[in-house]
Amino acid sequence: MLPFLHQLAASQRVVLLALALIPLLVIAVATVPAYLFLPFLPGGADRAVQLLTTQTAWLRTALTGTRR
Repeated sequence: MLPFLHQLAASQRVVLLALALIPLLVIAVATVPAYLFLPFLPGGADRAVQLLTTQTAWLRTALTGTRR
């Protein structure tokens, strides 16, 4: 096996995690205004908690998928 192929295989998980985190980062940045304004609306705090719970579940799933 060529040496660079071994290094490429070793970094595969890092690359996959980075690719999975890009959409999650975009979603997190896009929901910042919601986190700023939702608490001031009726029932908004519950919706903000639900958004945060969903994002946490997505991140946990992405990180769990990279474990051996």
